[in-house]
Formats: sequence, structure tokens, C-alpha cells
Amino acid sequence: MSTQATVPVVVVGAGPVGLCTALCLARHGVATVLLERERQLPADLRASTFHPPTLEMLEDLGLTGAMLEGGLRVPTWQVRQHETHERAVFDLGVLAADTRHPYRLQFEQAAFCQLALDAVRAEPRIRLSFGAEVKGLVRLDDAVSLNVAHPGGRDPLRARYVVAADGASSTLRRLLALPFEGLTYPETTVLATTTFPFENHLPGLSPVNYVWIGDSNYALLRLPDCWRVSLYPDPDEDPQAEPWRMDDPERIEVKLQRIVPQTGRYTVIEHRPYRVHQRIVPTYHSGRVLLAGDAAHVNSPSGGMGMNCGIHDAFSLAEKLAGVLAGGSEDLLALYDRQRRPVAADEILRQADRNRNRMRNTDPAWRRAELARLQAIAADPAAAREHLLASSMITGLRRAAAIQ
Repeated sequence: MSTQATVPVVVVGAGPVGLCTALCLARHGVATVLLERERQLPADLRASTFHPPTLEMLEDLGLTGAMLEGGLRVPTWQVRQHETHERAVFDLGVLAADTRHPYRLQFEQAAFCQLALDAVRAEPRIRLSFGAEVKGLVRLDDAVSLNVAHPGGRDPLRARYVVAADGASSTLRRLLALPFEGLTYPETTVLATTTFPFENHLPGLSPVNYVWIGDSNYALLRLPDCWRVSLYPDPDEDPQAEPWRMDDPERIEVKLQRIVPQTGRYTVIEHRPYRVHQRIVPTYHSGRVLLAGDAAHVNSPSGGMGMNCGIHDAFSLAEKLAGVLAGGSEDLLALYDRQRRPVAADEILRQADRNRNRMRNTDPAWRRAELARLQAIAADPAAAREHLLASSMITGLRRAAAIQ
């Protein structure tokens, strides 16, 4: 058998991370095959928040301009108490000296993937295949051989390197027998979108709001044409026993009516239940296979960091893979693991876990103290800047860049 690899890189998974990885490699002059198991990109409710450094990175791919035109800029976000409307408001304007984009951008993941897909299709260095599922993997001395099933049958595909960007249920991670250590949170979250004008009923809302209410909590995120509401179980609900019931339209209606009571029913455009996990692989670098995004790490969506972290993986990995393919040392791939995995574990997973735990705490005295603490931070420009550098993921990226 010839040891000549067929292609330099195969990227498995055409979500935000896989699309960005392929585009970044192409910008570095690297030819890539991009495989996606599904016949088309999903359009269901997924991530929607893009943080400042992610917007800066995506400028290099020519995507940020269209995102800013179609999305909603979020200059402030807040933590608030529903019953009293007390709130701690964080103004990302304090980051003006740290980033060209001192705001979050609310822009649906499906819309982002369509923009990135259009760029992929216009890139001659990328060969994209939908309906292509990896069924097997064999490590060779200087390549990886993939067994790929597609509508016409099965074919081997060999590459010098393979990127696993195939999501939380990653086939490649399973084929590599890599553990995915961590936990699954007990609650089921329901995501619902509605055109109801919450801003006319809840004074002082920001476009992004994390809210304590009674013995529970909810989140309100504004999109250009609707509100996205994250709804959580009440103390008397048992989501582990009947997780499917969390998505019941009547339960959704009760929770929305609790936020703003009205005589008629809410118009819910879409709703989707999901479970939240916190997991990470022991290494992002397994020989000639590299992991990125949800294939490598998953976390609570509180704070909107998961997709952004995966996109940051893509940019870091593409730069290092391009360096290796140009004749650089394979130590660059170990550097990718050293830079990205600790940041995910220490900055992203832990921070998202803290955000989740903060909002799930039901003790009134604790909430009052925590809100006062956050208000004090928000009122102090220096403290607010440090807080927002971390929550906007800038601190983590700076930490990663310092690792050699």
C-alpha cells in the first residue's frame, strides 16, 4: 500500500467549528476536504452569542461585516431580580481600548453557518461533501485512513491530518476511544422564541438578561426580530424522571405567563428542550487526529461561550496545522493542546459552571448579596473591565497566547 496521503487535511463536521477550520486552512493555502454527515445544515435553535474577540477573528474570514448587518449589537447585559427589577448592568464600552468590537453580537448560529457555508463553496481549496459519514478510522505511519459512507456507497479517504469537529456526540472521539470526562446537569432547559415585547413590560431590560424569579430563573436574549427565552425547571418538577415534559406547551405557557401575565396566550415561534453537559477530553491531540469545539469540550450555555470557544479552537488549530504542513515541527500540534485545553477547562467550563450555579441558587439572602456584589463591580470601571475581559473571553485568549 502506498504511504502517500490523498489530501493534507480532512475536517469532519460542518458546524461553526468545522466551517471555520476549513476556511482558516484555506486562507493559509491548505487544501481541505470537509465532510458533513447530514444532507444539509441544521436550522433549529442553537447558539446565538458572538463575543468581541470572535468578531475580530471572523474579520479575517470576511464574515463579520455581514454578521453586523444582520445581527443585533448588545452594548450591555445584566443580572436582575424579577420581582423588584433591581439589576447589575455591565457595559461592554469599558472594553473599547481592548477590542474593536466592545459589544456582544446576537446572531443565530444557523445564519452564521449559512454565511460560512457560502464562503466555503466559493473557496477552491475546500471540497465539501454532505451526507458523508465517517464509519471507521485507521492510523497509518504518515496518514489517517477514514472509511466514509455516502449516498453512493463507501470509500476510503486518506489524509495527513484529520480534524474532529463533529460535535458533542463525536464519532471520531468514539473511534479514538477518548474519554469525555465530566457531568450532565440534572435539569432540562427549554429554549423558546416569541415576539412578545418584554421590553415594554420589564423596565430597564438589556438585550441580554439573566433573571432570578421566585424559586427559579430564566434568561431573556434579544434577537433582531424576537426574544429568545431560556426556561428552567421549578423546584417541584422532576426533569430527570420526565425530561420530555419540560417541553410541554402548557408548561412553557405557565412559565411565560409568570414572567409577564397577559390575558391571551403567548405566541411561541419555536421551542426546543436540551440537556446541559460539562465535559472535556484528556487531550486535543491524538496522533494525527486533532479535536476542536464540542468534540473536545462542552459546557453550560450560560454566558454564551461554547460556540465561541470552538471557533477560537478552529483559528488556533488551523494556524498550527498550516505551519506543520509547511515544514514546521509537529510540536506545534502539542502546543495547540497546551494552549487551548487549559483555557477551556479553567476559563470556559468553570466560568460557565459558576454562571449556571449563580442563577440556580434560590436562597433570597444569597441572591441579595450576590446582586450587591455584582452591582459594585459594574459601578467600578476598573473592576468592570476585568470582569468583562473574562466573561468576553479575552482573558482566556491572552492566557493561551502566553503559553509556549
